[in-house]
Amino acid sequence: MKTNHSINNSCTANVLLVDKDPQMAQAILRILARKAIRGIIVADHKAALESIEKNHYQMVFTSACFDTAKSIPQQLSQSAVFIKQIKARMPEAPTILIADINAGKRASRDNCVDLAVRALQAGFSDFLIKPVAAERLEDIFNAYLPNHKISTLAAGNQDMHNLYKIVGRSPKLMQTLELAQKVAPTSAPVLISGESGTGKELISYMIHNQSKRAEGPYVRVNCAALSESLLESELFGHEKGAFTGAHAQRKGRFEMAHGGTLLLDEITETPPRFQAKLLRILEQNDFERVGGSDTISVNVRIISTTNKDLAEEVAHKRFRADLYYRLSAVRIIVNPLRQRTDDLQDLIWHFVNTYSAEVSRQITQLDPSMLDIFNKYHWPGNVRQLRNVIRTSMILGNGPILSLADVSWLFDELQPLSQSADDYTVTAQDSRSNDLAGLPLVKVEERAIIETLRQTDGNQTKAAKALGISDRTLRCKIKKYRQQGVLQPV
Repeated sequence: MKTNHSINNSCTANVLLVDKDPQMAQAILRILARKAIRGIIVADHKAALESIEKNHYQMVFTSACFDTAKSIPQQLSQSAVFIKQIKARMPEAPTILIADINAGKRASRDNCVDLAVRALQAGFSDFLIKPVAAERLEDIFNAYLPNHKISTLAAGNQDMHNLYKIVGRSPKLMQTLELAQKVAPTSAPVLISGESGTGKELISYMIHNQSKRAEGPYVRVNCAALSESLLESELFGHEKGAFTGAHAQRKGRFEMAHGGTLLLDEITETPPRFQAKLLRILEQNDFERVGGSDTISVNVRIISTTNKDLAEEVAHKRFRADLYYRLSAVRIIVNPLRQRTDDLQDLIWHFVNTYSAEVSRQITQLDPSMLDIFNKYHWPGNVRQLRNVIRTSMILGNGPILSLADVSWLFDELQPLSQSADDYTVTAQDSRSNDLAGLPLVKVEERAIIETLRQTDGNQTKAAKALGISDRTLRCKIKKYRQQGVLQPV
C-alpha cells in the first residue's frame, strides 16, 4: 500500500495492452511512462479478462492480425466477442483496436476504411493500423486519458486501485489534512464536521488508511438512511427469529469492523434512545445482538461525521452531551468550498481528467468567464455540486474549451445573485414580519419569495421548489423586484 501526502501532479490510471508484439508494447509503455500512467501487458484475451476481474483499467488496447483479401467480418468476430466481454465488465472504458494488416498485396484504402468502420460498429472506441506513429498514440491518450496537472495533497493506492485522492492546495485544506494525519496513527475517536459534499468521508478513509488499523476492515453506516429499529439491527446484528423477517443470524457493523474502523456517517440523525445504547457500547466495547443474550466484545475505532454544529445540537438537547464528549476526542472541521476557492481549478481539472473518457471530449482550456462565475458563486453543494456541474458541462458542451455557454440553466443557477442569504436586501418593509393582515396579496407574495430565498441561502432552485413555482417564474419575480428596487444584491 502506497500513500502520498505531499503536493504532486500525478494522475493515477491503468492501461491494459493485449499484444504479443514487443515493439508495439514498448512504444506504448514509453508514452505511458511520460504521462505517469501504469501499463500492463498480457498476451491474449483470456489473460486480459482474468486481469480485468482483479484490477480496474481506464483503457484497453488489443491487437489483431487481418488479411484484407479475406472476409473482414469473419476475421473481426473474435475481437468483437472480446469487446463485448470487456464492455460487460467496464462499459465506460475506451477500447482501442490495433490492426496488423498482413495482405498478400498492399491493402487498399477502401479495405482499411471498411475494417475501421466495422471495428467501430463492433463497439471499439478507436481504430489504429500498425505501425502506429507516436503522435497518433499521444492524441489517443490526450483524448481519453488526459493528465492535466493538479495538486494532490493526499492519495492512497493499493495494488492497482486508487483508494482515495484529496485534491487542492488551499491553506485551510492543508490544515485539515495535517490534523487528520496527526490523529491517524492513534485509536482516538474522531468527529469530522462540515457541510454536505465537502469530502468528510474522504478524510475519514484517509485517517483509517494511515492508521495502525489500515489492514483491518473499514465499515460505514449511513445513520440518516435508517430508522431506529433498522439502525440497531444494522449496527449490532440480530439473532434468528428476533423479529419478523429475521430468518437467520446476522452480524452487525460493529462486529464486522472488529480490528478496524467504523464510520458513523451523519451521527446527529440518530434518535435519543439509540444514542444512550451507543454510548454504553462505546464505553464498554461490548454489546448483544438484537434478540440475543450473548455478550460480544469488539475492538473498533469510531469516526463520526456530521453536517450540523454538534455543540449547538447538544445545547438544544437534540444530542446527548455525554455521547458528544465520547465521540469528539479529536474534532476536525472540513471547510466549505466557498472558503477555499484556491482549490477550484485543481478540482475542475481533476473532474475533467475523471470524465473525459466517459464523454469522449478533449478539454484543453477553461473559459475565463466560467472561472469568474465559479469564484463568485457560494457552492451550497460544495465539491459534490462542482463535480456534477463539470460533468454536465462536459456532456452537453462542445469543443476543447470548457464553458457554461451551452448549458443555459447552469449559467442561470450559478449567477452571483445566489452568493449568500445576505445578498438579498429588502428596501421596503422587513420581509420577515409576520404581520400580514391588511397587506395586498402581491406584497404577501413578495415577502414569501424573499424570505424563502433567505432560508435557502439564495439557492433559486430550492426556493422555487419550496414555493411550488418554476425556476423561470422565480427568475422573473426576482428581476421584477430588482427593477422596483425592492430587492437588490449587496
